[in-house]
Amino acid sequence: MMELIKLFGYGLAILVTVMFILSPYHLEHTQHKSRNPDEGMGSILLFFGKFLKYLALSALFIFLGLIVGILGYHWTADLSWLDSLVEASMILSGMGPVNPLSTASAKVFASLYALFSGLIFVIGMGIVLSPLIYSLLGQFSVSLKQETEEQGKQQQEKQEPEQSGWSESKREKL
Repeated sequence: MMELIKLFGYGLAILVTVMFILSPYHLEHTQHKSRNPDEGMGSILLFFGKFLKYLALSALFIFLGLIVGILGYHWTADLSWLDSLVEASMILSGMGPVNPLSTASAKVFASLYALFSGLIFVIGMGIVLSPLIYSLLGQFSVSLKQETEEQGKQQQEKQEPEQSGWSESKREKL
């Protein structure tokens, strides 16, 4: 049990480190050195808060999918609760069945549950990755706005000498 807790702790530390490094808020903070450091840390904490919220929502979908599998295998294949848990977990994780299924209803349920599990996996990953993708798209939008503003300033600077009261031809005539 202690090894499992250590493994979970290491996995969590690696996840937090990777998310911190890949966080668009962190990238934005490192690109703009003049910003207030407290401002960057607040946005990173906001990102982690959103990420954890979406991770919990994804875990809820996976848990509900697991419950559907446990109940289905228990009732259709007459497996014990523990065997139903193992079977549903293996199918939901994509590993495949453990116990042979003898009845036609169990085989139909297993095939439908396998398709359902694939859908649950896609939904779960979509939910977990949505804050990161949203943040990256927001960063892309911000960088496009900055480029557009810079181009607008450059065009204004080019037009300002031409719009001054004296043009080159008038200066030459005097």
